[in-house]
Amino acid sequence: MKETAVSILENIRKGSLEMEDYVFKKLELIRKKDNIINAYISIDSEDFILDRISEIKRNIASDKKMKIPGLVVSIKDNISTNFLPTTAGSKILENYIPPYNATVVEKILEEGGIIIGKTNLDEFAMGSTTEFSAYGLTRNPWDITRVPGGSSGGSAASLAYGSCDLSLGSDTGGSVRLPASYTATVGLKPTYGTVSRYGLIPYANSLEQISPMARSVKDLALIWDVIKGYDEKDATSVNNNYKSNSKFKICIPKEFIEDSEPPIRSTIYKLLEKIENEGVAIEYENKFENLKYALPAYYTIAFAEAASNLARYDGKLYPISSEGLSYKEMSENTRRYYFGFEVKKRILMGVLALSEGFINDYYIAATKGRRIIRDEILNMTKNCIVASSVSPILPPKIGERIKDPLKLYAMDIYTVVANLAGVPALAMPAGFYNNLPIGIQFMAGPFEEEKLISLGSLVEEITGLYNLIAGD
Repeated sequence: MKETAVSILENIRKGSLEMEDYVFKKLELIRKKDNIINAYISIDSEDFILDRISEIKRNIASDKKMKIPGLVVSIKDNISTNFLPTTAGSKILENYIPPYNATVVEKILEEGGIIIGKTNLDEFAMGSTTEFSAYGLTRNPWDITRVPGGSSGGSAASLAYGSCDLSLGSDTGGSVRLPASYTATVGLKPTYGTVSRYGLIPYANSLEQISPMARSVKDLALIWDVIKGYDEKDATSVNNNYKSNSKFKICIPKEFIEDSEPPIRSTIYKLLEKIENEGVAIEYENKFENLKYALPAYYTIAFAEAASNLARYDGKLYPISSEGLSYKEMSENTRRYYFGFEVKKRILMGVLALSEGFINDYYIAATKGRRIIRDEILNMTKNCIVASSVSPILPPKIGERIKDPLKLYAMDIYTVVANLAGVPALAMPAGFYNNLPIGIQFMAGPFEEEKLISLGSLVEEITGLYNLIAGD
């Protein structure tokens, strides 16, 4: 078991760890392993990293207070950086360098983080396996024949093989929690509005949140403390000083576990028994009546918002263009040749859901279903933290799910609920089966991230499953 980000930070502050040596060991590990794992789309230059280290050292010498000086951070490649390309995993944005940094990137730089590179993802974050990237699929470091989950699979994999200390993903319907579950890492989908979305390339605005990832809950708390907070640049940002009750009990809606594969059910129930033995109250006789509406409501809304958001990629404003053609020809050619199949499919389905004659039966009906689900979750989380499986299945083999859309989308059945309701959800390791990670999810009420972090810290003390690195 390697040192945690918390302990590395302590050693950097004490001066007992040389920052250059530490960061360049990470770079060497990436050179050694990432040609197989493919967690990264781009890596920062050594010169830029050295300049960054020098700047951090100057700040330390001048007694500037920083929260994560010298810690290595990877960033999902749909989060804007003005010093590295931001491709969103798509050929349509190949070599695109935004003119500004996302707010979360600015916060990480301000607090002394070293951004080592941009991580792979399903194109425009549309996927659950990180097989839909235009820059090649990402492999699971625990078993390279299997997927790491998606769409933030590159961020999860970069943590799982030890190439960084902390990471940022984005979560639209489980995109940090599913990869966390499949790679024995930790992912937090925050309450909608608590982290600025300024600089996030959009897929489905009303559902997605930039989300922190780490190898332990305590490490996750470090980066969560950096990125949270109100941002006037983001119209959906909230200024919240909510303090939740520190006491908690757990409830288990059977619908959130019973349809999972037997090894997952067994692992989660055994863990819950251990948690209960530590004095946490657990209620097992709960029902979530409307889970059946979650996937159709989520995907209808997500596809509709994607169709609207991706209309901007017409060949005129971004690097890919077809000069000399009419606007109609230019936009058609750009979308035909540079969007991947899954993105095209979701756009077309979104256009259908918003079309006259269909909008009431699809999009409007989905928004009503969303309200029903949100009300049920808010009512439940007033009294307890909801525990569930993260995924109903173990990490699939590469190629196993992407040929069947229904099987692919069903992987998100337990995670989309938190996005529809806008509540925070934490995914973390629960155990292993045949060396394959299994995760557990906890959902709390709005703005109760600290409660989730407290529970997560207790759980990782019980399991001992934290700061795990594949292959160690």
